[in-house]
Amino acid sequence: MIYLDNSATTYPKPDSVSGKVNRGMKISSNPGRSSHFMSMRAAQEIFSVRSKAKTFFGTESEENVIFCSGCTEALNTAIKGYIRSGSHVVVSDLEHNAVMRPLEKLKSIGVTCTRAKTEILDDDKTVDNFRKAINSKTVLIVCTQASNVWGIRLPVERLCALAHSYGIRIIVDAAQSAGVIPIDMRDGYDAVCIPGHKGLYGPMGVGMLLLPPEPQMDTIIEGGTGSSSLSLDQPEELPDRFESGTPNLPGIAGLGAGIDFVDKKGREKIFRHEMKLITELYDRLSHIPGIRLYTPEPDEEHFVPVLSFNAGDHDSEETAAYLSKKGIAVRAGLHCSPCAHEAMGTAGTGAVRISPSVFTVRNDIHKLVYHLKSFR
Repeated sequence: MIYLDNSATTYPKPDSVSGKVNRGMKISSNPGRSSHFMSMRAAQEIFSVRSKAKTFFGTESEENVIFCSGCTEALNTAIKGYIRSGSHVVVSDLEHNAVMRPLEKLKSIGVTCTRAKTEILDDDKTVDNFRKAINSKTVLIVCTQASNVWGIRLPVERLCALAHSYGIRIIVDAAQSAGVIPIDMRDGYDAVCIPGHKGLYGPMGVGMLLLPPEPQMDTIIEGGTGSSSLSLDQPEELPDRFESGTPNLPGIAGLGAGIDFVDKKGREKIFRHEMKLITELYDRLSHIPGIRLYTPEPDEEHFVPVLSFNAGDHDSEETAAYLSKKGIAVRAGLHCSPCAHEAMGTAGTGAVRISPSVFTVRNDIHKLVYHLKSFR
């Protein structure tokens, strides 16, 4: 199987990740809850991964790295933690349902939302569209760093500066960017939400919420933390404030190995490898009659290595099923991002998405193109 569905989850996982998950299972003790050797060893393992994430993403300290089940939980925690009744939120027109569904739920307490149009290849206009969407009730900008459908990058560093110039907060969805393009919390983000199982090559079921010092964010989950147990109030200190319950030690250990893997390979080297494959694919697809491409040719400044297309009048699911029979795994449909499809006029058909990884080679792309040429 040629696997080109890495935006959903990277495959295969490095052997080092699988090995760390297995070793995490063997520790099999609850960290921070006991003073015995195995509990201490588990706590040390988790702290070591916090330390790796701190260095990789530039957080203030290890305590600002919050482990969670994935990017979706991180987004829900940040969005619902920062928003109050009657607030207004600005999002891009490319957002995933992990952003839009929490905001839809919050309409019940008077929260309103405005979509700002993303202008491809024109960051100035994109920033200006966000500026025009801000009003007197706006408390938050929530946006993806890169579209999971079209690969389009948003100028999140400039949007961070824009948000803070208006005294509002910004949450960044890094589902398609973490491990591929640089993220530095010292740029001033109020939350960055990261999956472990995509560009960081970790296992499913683990992710991170990166926070600044003293985030002034409410909790959506409370419970045992192993600290301040006499008090029924949730602790104020990070990371305990947002980490109730027994952590996913095997997953966190595997995530640490994934960070090591990306760090050793080199984030920039991975990005350029994948972008080279995507630009070659774009060029070859543009010469196949009937193939519909929806964006300009991807470049390193404005895109991440994700490309979606359709073949003739075929529904995207039909194209994906054909490719699956040829031994090629791709993703079709709406990709849990109807907003992104509405922006491109593909909400009725969906699109076929190609997303390579560090393990993808040129011959994989050549075989994909070969079979698409034969598809009628």
